[in-house]
Amino acid sequence: MAERPLSLVRVDETNWRTYRDVRLASLLDTPSAFGSTYAAEAAFTDQRWLDRLHSGSSTWLGMRADLPVGTATSFRFPEQAREETCLVGMWVAGHARGGRVADALVGQVLDDARARGLARVTLDVAEQNCRARAFYERMGFRPTGRQGVLPHDATVTELEMALEL
Repeated sequence: MAERPLSLVRVDETNWRTYRDVRLASLLDTPSAFGSTYAAEAAFTDQRWLDRLHSGSSTWLGMRADLPVGTATSFRFPEQAREETCLVGMWVAGHARGGRVADALVGQVLDDARARGLARVTLDVAEQNCRARAFYERMGFRPTGRQGVLPHDATVTELEMALEL
């Protein structure tokens, strides 16, 4: 059976509920990959989810027909340089991993950053997540030497990586 084509759609007022469901699924699936928790975000009101659309971030869903298979967000943290953004919330559903969904989502974040005239994209990745680290390196990201710990699990060391555009 042929794989359905992938489309990338920006999250907006028409599809935020789909994004919410994907985000919550991602937090359950790989909790050590995110700076938040399922419990925290499951308690968000609808208005809080809608407010995310106007927070200066840009979020995309990877879709195969009507089935969401991944998501990625570009967000500039207040402490970041004006010409930077951070790739956050990156996730691909287990059944779609290895099928270029991640490439398309990260590519979209990079294309958006270039279109906005940004010079650098950063991300944090769990040190023990070798598969993700290898993927990001294949996409052109390099370790910066900075590291920290996951806010909700201090046993998870996060490494910062960056790509100069």
